[in-house]
Amino acid sequence: MTLKGYLRQTGKIAQWLLRTVLLIGMSFIILYPLIYMASTVFRNAKDYYDPSIVWIPSELTINNLIRTYHAIDFPVVFANTAMFTLVSAVLQVFTCALVGYGFARFNFKFKNVFFIMVLFTIIVPTQTIILPLYTQYRYFDFFGLSEVIAWFTGNKPTIALTNTGWIYYLPSLLGVGIRSGLFIYIFRQFFRGLPNGLEDAALIDGCGPFRCYFKVMLPNAVTSIVTVFLFSIVWHWNDYYFSGMLLSSKVTLSMVLASLPAKIQDLNGVSNPVENSIQVQAGVLMLILPLLILFIFGQKYFTESIERSGLVE
Repeated sequence: MTLKGYLRQTGKIAQWLLRTVLLIGMSFIILYPLIYMASTVFRNAKDYYDPSIVWIPSELTINNLIRTYHAIDFPVVFANTAMFTLVSAVLQVFTCALVGYGFARFNFKFKNVFFIMVLFTIIVPTQTIILPLYTQYRYFDFFGLSEVIAWFTGNKPTIALTNTGWIYYLPSLLGVGIRSGLFIYIFRQFFRGLPNGLEDAALIDGCGPFRCYFKVMLPNAVTSIVTVFLFSIVWHWNDYYFSGMLLSSKVTLSMVLASLPAKIQDLNGVSNPVENSIQVQAGVLMLILPLLILFIFGQKYFTESIERSGLVE
């Protein structure tokens, strides 16, 4: 073997070793908390005091999950979270795809200004606008229509949207929901990459702008739709700040998880840090388990959609 060939083979081995070490390190960082959580949830409290037990419990038990299941009223809370998440994700996909298509394929006045405003929804944190948002949802005036009604009746009718799913549905429908600015950007980048010939052929066949969008362009955006839909589900499922400010009776899993230590302590009667910690870990597992199942069954489509969407441009 020549020196050049030896160096080339050595370089390939070094690259393989570097990739392997990086993948093992990343897998350890990601999987270690999950493995530790599973080991914690399915063990008895007495195993914590046994130094010989580190990962594998002496006996498996599901009592921790059962107690936490009843403590958080899981069926009701899960139903609330799933309803808020799925409806909001569908509305976000519909609205953000339409807005992204408009930014990508049409020219109109102040187009760049409007797009900068969309990007500002990504930059500006929710915490800075939560007070006007709360006032808007607590005394919703139908986008100013109540002012017109007040001219004739003298009364300004308002309704309270707090403690309802509309705190998620309305922003998602109007393109200002959780991470909607990012989703609009993803669709804009994707539609910009499609050839103009698709629209030209549709227009020649007699399609108008909306029919062209729904019949030709949208079916080609399946990868971006999958990406946005999955991202929207994850962010709505894990949202705590927005729901914690605007919901009180219809709680979500993330809200229950924040108050879970106090609930468990009240149910147990006696403050046992070990048992409380185990049941909190059980609550965390219940929160992330639906997302893990979703990713396990949809990882192929999720990976393909990430590779082919505007995120990689």
